[in-house]
Amino acid sequence: MTHPTFHEALGFWVKLGFINFGGPTGQIAVMHTELVERRKWISDGRFLHALNYCMLLPGPEAQQLAVYLGWLLHRTPGGLVAGTFFILPSFFLMLLLSWVFVVHGDLPWITALFGGLAAAVVGIVAAAAIRIGSRALKSPFLIAIAVAAFVAIFLLAVPFPFIVIGAALLGLVAKRLRWMPALDLPTADAEGHVLGDEHSPPDHALPSPARTIRVLTVGVAVWLLPLVVVTQFLGNETITQEAAFFSRLALLTFGGAYAVLGYVNQAAVQQFGWLSAGEMATGLGLAETTPGPLIMVTQFVGFVAAYRFHGSLDPLVAGTLGSLVTVWATFVPSFVFIFLGAPYVELLRGNRNLNAALSVITAAVVGVILSLAVTFAQTTLFDTVTTRHFLGNDLPVPDVTSIDLLAVTIAVFAFLGIWRFKWHIVPVVLGCGLAGLIVSLFD
Repeated sequence: MTHPTFHEALGFWVKLGFINFGGPTGQIAVMHTELVERRKWISDGRFLHALNYCMLLPGPEAQQLAVYLGWLLHRTPGGLVAGTFFILPSFFLMLLLSWVFVVHGDLPWITALFGGLAAAVVGIVAAAAIRIGSRALKSPFLIAIAVAAFVAIFLLAVPFPFIVIGAALLGLVAKRLRWMPALDLPTADAEGHVLGDEHSPPDHALPSPARTIRVLTVGVAVWLLPLVVVTQFLGNETITQEAAFFSRLALLTFGGAYAVLGYVNQAAVQQFGWLSAGEMATGLGLAETTPGPLIMVTQFVGFVAAYRFHGSLDPLVAGTLGSLVTVWATFVPSFVFIFLGAPYVELLRGNRNLNAALSVITAAVVGVILSLAVTFAQTTLFDTVTTRHFLGNDLPVPDVTSIDLLAVTIAVFAFLGIWRFKWHIVPVVLGCGLAGLIVSLFD
C-alpha cells in the first residue's frame, strides 16, 4: 500500500465529484477501482471494512464511504474534502436544472423532455424494488413485513419513521422467536466484538470519551446553528419547514435513496403541498442524470418549494436559500455520523440483535420503495387521477381510460434496460428524456 499526500488525495476527490454517476453501487465501484486496485491507497479488506461501517448508518452510504476513506487517509481534513467534493458538482448542476424547471418548465419541449424523464423513473424505481427485494426478502416473514409496510404507507399513510421503528422492534422479536433465517455475520466473541486482525481499526480511529464529546459538540453545532440562524433571520415559513423536515430526514435515511423518497414524497406532496408526485418523479429523473448521490433530489424539492412559496423574498433568492438549507440539513449529519460513530460501529458488527433489526428494516424498505413506484406510476402513466376517501385517507385512483401509452412504453423500456439488460442508468434516463422530446415534435 502507498500513502498519498494530501494534495494527491485532494485531486482525486475533486475528480470523483465529476465522475460519480450510477448511484451508490456505481460510486462505490469507482472508489474501489481507483483507490484499491489502481492507486493502492487502501487495502481491499480496509475498504470493505469501511463500507460495512457506512451500511449501518443512516445517510447516503457512498458519500459516507468517501468521508470515511478521506478521514482514514488524512484524518478530519481528509474526510471534509472527500465528502464535500463528492456532492459539490452535483449541487451546482441541480441548482441550474431546478431553475430551468420552475422558470421554463411550461415550454412544450421542456415539458416533453421532463415527461420522458418522469416516465423513465417509474421503470427505474420498479427495478430497484425488485433488485433490493430479491436480496432482502429471504423468508415468508420478511415478505410479510414488506407487504405490511406497503399497505401502511400507501393505503394508511402511516409516517415513514413509525414504519422504521416498528420494523426494528419486530426484528428484535423475530430473532427471539426464530422467525428469520440465520444471519451471515463475521466471527465475533461473546460480547459481539469482531475477531481477526484485518478488522482492527487504525490507531486514530480508536474511540475515546474526550474525542466523542468533542466531535459531538462541534458536529451538532455546525449542523444546527446555521439552520437556526437562517430560519430566524429570514422568517420564511417554507424554508423553516425545510430546515426542520430535512434535519429529521437525515436521522432516518436507512435503506437508501429510494426508500427515503417515499418519506419525502409523503411530506412534500401530501403534508406540505410543495409540489406534485409527478414533479417529484421529474426531480428524481434529474438526479439520476447528474453526478453525486441520488438523494440530491431533495435539493430539487427544496428549491422548488422555496421558489414557489417565497414570501417577501425574491423567488430566485428564496429557491437558492431553500437549496442550501436542504443540502446542509441533509448532508452535514453524514460527516458527524462518520467522525463520531466510525470507531464504535466496528464494535457492533457482530451484534446479532442489531443485524436482526436492520434486516427487518430493509424488508420494510422494500414495501416503501414499491409504494413509491406505484405513486409515480399513477401520476405519470395516466392523464386523469381522482381522489377517493379510504380508511380516513385520500387515495389517488387513476382513470384507466386515460392511460398515456407513450409514458408506459418509456417506463417499460427503462425497466427492461435497467433490470433485464443491466444498462447504465445515465444513458437510459437521457435516452428516455430524448424520446419524450422527439415524439412531441411530431404531435
